[in-house]
Amino acid sequence: MYIKNNARLLIEDLNKNQLLFRTIAIQALEKAINAVKPKNLIQKSVKIQGNILGIQGDEYDLNEFNKIYFIGGGKATAEMAFSFEMILSKLKNIDYKGIINVPKDSVKLDQLEGSKIKINFASHPIPDGNGINGIKQMMQIIEESQINDLIICLISGGGSALLPLPKEEISLKDLQKVNAMLLASGASIHEINIIRKHLSDFKGGNLAKKLYNSSRATLISIIISDVVGDKLDSIASGPTVPDSSTFYDAIEVLKKYNVFEKIPLSVKNHLENGLIDVNLENPKLNDICFNKVHNYLIGSVKNAVEEVTSFLVMQGFKTNYFSNEIHGEAIEFGGLLHNIIAQNLNEISKDDALDKFALIGTGELTVTIKGKGIGGRNQEMLLSFLDDMGERDIPYEFLIISANLDGIEGNSEAMGALIDNYVSNQIKKNLIDTKKYLENNDSNSFFKLVGTEIVTGSTGCNVNDLLIVLLQLRK
Repeated sequence: MYIKNNARLLIEDLNKNQLLFRTIAIQALEKAINAVKPKNLIQKSVKIQGNILGIQGDEYDLNEFNKIYFIGGGKATAEMAFSFEMILSKLKNIDYKGIINVPKDSVKLDQLEGSKIKINFASHPIPDGNGINGIKQMMQIIEESQINDLIICLISGGGSALLPLPKEEISLKDLQKVNAMLLASGASIHEINIIRKHLSDFKGGNLAKKLYNSSRATLISIIISDVVGDKLDSIASGPTVPDSSTFYDAIEVLKKYNVFEKIPLSVKNHLENGLIDVNLENPKLNDICFNKVHNYLIGSVKNAVEEVTSFLVMQGFKTNYFSNEIHGEAIEFGGLLHNIIAQNLNEISKDDALDKFALIGTGELTVTIKGKGIGGRNQEMLLSFLDDMGERDIPYEFLIISANLDGIEGNSEAMGALIDNYVSNQIKKNLIDTKKYLENNDSNSFFKLVGTEIVTGSTGCNVNDLLIVLLQLRK
């Protein structure tokens, strides 16, 4: 079981239907996490037969490579690396080494024993010097590699912060300042990564460019997506793929969120120079540097959706995956969710004998930070839903879980939260001021109060957030 506070969620005060819905929802969330565990995704996509490495149907004869190196980074890459090593352990004469950047809480000490891949702990979501040190060691591998070597790059979400290599004229301090400003601005992760790509010598296809200029070795990139739409150039800011964005796009994002005039001068000068000098732009589609680069998307939140859908159907729910691109302000989406439920319920309940329905959504919301509380995007969205509910009477029993499958969101220790009719009744019964918590971005304190925060700790996963809505029409 990944969820640590089950007992707090399955309390005796719940009526029979509430207890059933919570039990089903918790089981669904457990299955979702397991479906996107990096170990399971690697084992599903990567095979070894003889000395042939198979990845999603493509084959690589490892005998043709002189040396094998691992590089990369992200929240899920430690488990990806250890799982890949387990597969390679079937071979007797294969040697390899490497280094990856990961957050501290993504590795257990016993996992380090026997690993040939160095684990370098770096900071997330604000980059630090440890991250730069790790990248420099990766760059040394790139510079020392030969044309007949194989570089395996492991990439997952979080890599944008964990893999910092700022342009020479940009200091780490200035890079940290820009990242902090963007994270608080309300910009989407896709928008933030447009800027990160244009401040980096690693992201935005620049890793592929450096390898081409160095040795032209073969590069295989194994990727787990955490972004809406699974856009490869946005996952960890796309170090091994063509960059579809431009310096102009980066400046427009900064202006959109009123940040451009506040950023450090070194950053501003670099972006403005990029508008003038085409040679500063990141490599684009059809650039020769990608000729020996092979990118494989091995997992995303879709794996979780398939598992959850199958489970809920078995539990008697008619299901609808209503959106794979949930985005925007958490507080605004929470208010809209009532209408989304009503519209979907109206459609899926037509001429249907079932009275239990499930809606599934995926994506990633944002929070513009104005208060000093503790919370995260999923918790804020759910609190906004409850606040918008007010005294309205709804014609169904409901349960909603919204969670970051990584296990931790925002500045809280929760992955998300659960709300249902019981929570709604507690608000009314105890006269809880939901708006006060919303205005202070203090959603986690609210969910601690009502006892429905969901705590797992770091899961080692890294995909989009998952929204599950369970509904039953009142008879």
